[in-house]
Amino acid sequence: MPDVDDTAEKLAEVYVLVGPLYRRVLREVEESAPDNRVSAGVRAVLDQLRRHGPMTVPGIGRSQSLSRQFVQRMVDDALAAGLVERADNPRHRRSPLIVPTAAGRAVIDDVVGREHARLRAVAGHLDPADVDATLRVLAAMVADLTEIEPEIEPGN
Repeated sequence: MPDVDDTAEKLAEVYVLVGPLYRRVLREVEESAPDNRVSAGVRAVLDQLRRHGPMTVPGIGRSQSLSRQFVQRMVDDALAAGLVERADNPRHRRSPLIVPTAAGRAVIDDVVGREHARLRAVAGHLDPADVDATLRVLAAMVADLTEIEPEIEPGN
């Protein structure tokens, strides 16, 4: 049976690696912004909509562990750029759904396409089973920390 303390120490190393990885990805998105017209925050909003369909601002915030206020600023930026639009939400009158426009879908498809092209080089050096294990570990780490998330009103 594995030593729990050794495993916990290795999990702590994951935190050490995830921070620089996240910041490098942010820099890459920001540096390519003239090509794709999006900041890292707008990219995150568009990607959530690409993955999950129309969402509310609070829903996007929950899905990314971001404050509603930050997500609202990113949505406002995306609205101003014509990348998203508001739609009626049958479940909550005061919290509209955010929906990507055709331009928003084209932008996020381009960004994700360039990211995937870059990641193919990394993927060629990895065992798919290791990637699957990494996803399971990271998902478990995120799930374990859900109790620290602020409460958001139901229906949003």
